[in-house]
Amino acid sequence: MEDFLDDGILKEKSFRKQVAETDWSQYKGERVLVRGCAEVPIPTWAYLILTAQLAQYVERIYYGELRSAVKIFNRES
Repeated sequence: MEDFLDDGILKEKSFRKQVAETDWSQYKGERVLVRGCAEVPIPTWAYLILTAQLAQYVERIYYGELRSAVKIFNRES
């Protein structure tokens, strides 16, 4: 989520623009970890938008830190 911060905060308009411009197909078939941002509060809607985009391409989506990640999406074969 840190990649989507604008001047140290998450701004909806800027976030949505970056999400729309990202080539999500680069993650096709991958396992993706979405990390939170401990320094900046991230609204739930931002995680939902990001997950919706990734879910079109990835095999699995995890949330959290590497050692304690929680699976939030798994593509059915």
